[in-house]
Parts: sequence; structure tokens; C-alpha cells
Amino acid sequence: MRLLLIDDEANLRRMLRLVLEDEGYHVTEAGSAEEGLRLAPDASPEVVLLDLALPGISGLEALPRLQALLPGTPIVMMSGEASLSDAVRATRQGAFHFLEKPLSPEAVIATLRGAMEVSRARELSRALREEIAPGTRLVGQSAEMERVRELLRKVAPTQARVLITGESGTGKELAAAAIHALSDREGGPFVRVNSAAIPRELVESEMFGHEKGAFTGATERRRGRFELANGGTLFLDEVGDLGSEAQAKLLRALESGGIQRVGGQDSFQVDVRVIAATNRDLRTEVTEGRFREDLLFRLEVVVVPMPALRDRIEDLPELIDHAAALLRRRQGLTPPDLSDDALTVLREHPWPGNVRELLNVIERMAILHPGGRIDGPAARSLLGRSPDAGAPPLPGAGSLRDRLDAFEREAIETALRAGEGVVAEAARLLETDRGNLYRRMKRLGISEG
Repeated sequence: MRLLLIDDEANLRRMLRLVLEDEGYHVTEAGSAEEGLRLAPDASPEVVLLDLALPGISGLEALPRLQALLPGTPIVMMSGEASLSDAVRATRQGAFHFLEKPLSPEAVIATLRGAMEVSRARELSRALREEIAPGTRLVGQSAEMERVRELLRKVAPTQARVLITGESGTGKELAAAAIHALSDREGGPFVRVNSAAIPRELVESEMFGHEKGAFTGATERRRGRFELANGGTLFLDEVGDLGSEAQAKLLRALESGGIQRVGGQDSFQVDVRVIAATNRDLRTEVTEGRFREDLLFRLEVVVVPMPALRDRIEDLPELIDHAAALLRRRQGLTPPDLSDDALTVLREHPWPGNVRELLNVIERMAILHPGGRIDGPAARSLLGRSPDAGAPPLPGAGSLRDRLDAFEREAIETALRAGEGVVAEAARLLETDRGNLYRRMKRLGISEG
């Protein structure tokens, strides 16, 4: 996560760097707007923190220049001397948010998290527009992927709520972003909420925002995800992991279209299309009393099932080529050639982590064997299997939950091996946050190292 920090206070920059680097940000510092404008193109930040009162060019003057250099990049303004008119003017000029000094680390992190969601969603949306536009295609020509594409094209122009189902790693977020990119909301925000990663006591604040002073640590007003998605699409990932209280509040928002910030007195309407995704069988969750049936009815107007990789294994060569092209373009890596035996090993692998696991495996090959050649035994080793182990069977007994747990355990253990036991690296490979991964490891009895 790349961040450009522009502030003339060296001590503040030092404090923010320590806080943000601990959160996984790569911080580029600038002590003036002029320096920030010079560094911006090479830094290629995903979000900018910009002070209002700067020597020389002010933050407000620098804002449109940064927007021209970094189109679509969220810019968060901050100031200890700002008036309400300054905040309004910055917001009207396109600033993502306005933070008052002295800064609270929690407020900065929360604001940047929201900004990163927007930045990531815009990048994903641009990529998907290119990929799913007429004359192009999503990766894979199997009958299963053709059915997915046809469903996406039918549902995207409507305002219907969509429930995307499928195992972890099958591309549910890509499908949601494709629906957004093909809809008339394409110019609006695409905001993602990882339902499993939000602590239960913070769900209402994350979803609907809060007013300054609403609770301990609420040092300023904060917009929730529904408000951030106004005019666009809200993607509720892993919606099956929401607790009962959060489900009730979500149901009320879907029924009324209105939200109320925590600590606020007034409700207000938002125009948001909700797309949800889950790797659970929500019908079973309803039967067992863990998910509200009335909420399920609201969410599943149209269901888009994403196929597991093992069910479209004929797409494997094309997916490998696609992964190799991404690695060359994004990281400058040169993936190795695969022998026929290596391809056979990959075809026989059950891929419990699906396409996400495949991408991780190809990245691992490119790092460990750049530009080389992979044979069958080497492929087995890189998959975490001994040369004579053979292909592990798919779980054929037990409940759906047991099978999903087995697939999830395999995906996490594969990511931990690839990350040499470092949980933060495994979380990056699985495209989740450390807190969520720790909770899942604890639930599945997976130890670190």
C-alpha cells in the first residue's frame, strides 16, 4: 500500500510514518507541496495525505494539480487551522476527507482504510471494464465461465440486488466489480466491506458511520460504508459471517434505504446498490438459525454461482498464461516454463484455494525459478506435496461446513508455506487482513510458523 505524505512538520511526518508503516503502508514523505508534486509520479501512491497550510503552494492550490497527476487517487486533507469554509471548499474540489489536527492515529487509519477501499475499487473497475467489455472476455472459455459471463451481462444493467456464491478464491469480488463496471453506476464508487474482518462492536460504525463523541475514541465524524457508496455499489463480502445484530441493522437499511450514524439523531437516504457474497450455504445457515431468512430474501434477488477451479480445469492453461502476464506487467517477474508433466500435476491438484491459490503458486514459481523450467516433481514440491504423494482426494464425506473448513485450511496452510510462516505475507497472498486471517487460523486450529 503506497502513500504520499505531504506536510511541513517533520515531527508529524515521523509520527505518521511510524504508525502507517506498522499498518503495512509504504510512505513517501514531502515537506512541501512543490516536493510532493515532484515526487508524486514516481511514488504512484494509492492515497495522499495533504496538509492544508504549507509554505509556498498551499494544500488547496496543490489539490487540483495532484488530481491531474494522480487521476482517481483519493486525497485526504488535514489541517490544524482550518475553517469550515476550507473543509467545504476542499471537499467540493474532490478531496476524499478532511482531518482536523491534532491527529488521532485511529482516525487517520480508519480514514485511510476507507480511501484505500475506494482506490482499490477504482483500479479493479478499470481493469474489469477492459476485460469484460464487448470484444474481450473474462479468463476462461469453459461452459461454466460462459454461464457466469451471461448472468453478469443480464443482471448488471438492472438495480437488482445480487448474491454471489462460491468457495474462497473463485473470484466473487471480481464478479461484483464486473457488475458495477457494466452498470449505470459505473461512474460512482465501488466500496467493499469484508464482513468477517469487522469486530462485532464496530459493525454499526463501519457500516453507517458515527458522529463526533458518539463513543470513546470517536474524535470526529466518520462516514460509513453505506454513505461512501452513495451513488454507487456496496459489496458485502463474506456476508454470512455477520452476527445477528449486524444482520438486523443491515435488513433495516435495505428495507428503508435510510441510515443513521451512531450517535446521530437524524436519518438520511442513500442511493446504494448492494451486492453480497458468501462461501457459505446460507439456506443451511437459515435452517440452523445463524442467518435471517428475511435478510436472505432481500439479498438473493439474483444468485450468481462462481465455479470452483476443479470444475473448470480446462481453463487452467489460459489462467496460467494470464497469471504469468500479470506477474510480468506488475512485478517484472519472469515465470518459468512448465513441462507436460508439470501441467499434469497442476491439473490433478484439487485447488482448494481455487484461482487465488493458482495465482500464488505461479508467483512462487516465478520467484524461486525465474525464467527456468518446472518439471513434475518440482511442481509437486511447489504445491507442498512430496513427489510420490499423488493427488490428494477431494473430501467425500462430512457436512458442507466440514468440507469448506478443509478447503479453507488447505488454502491457509498453502499461503503460510509460500510466505515462509509469516502471517502478514500469507494474508497478503490471500488478499485479506491479518486480523481476519488470525481469527480463521484460530478457529481451524492452525498454528503460526
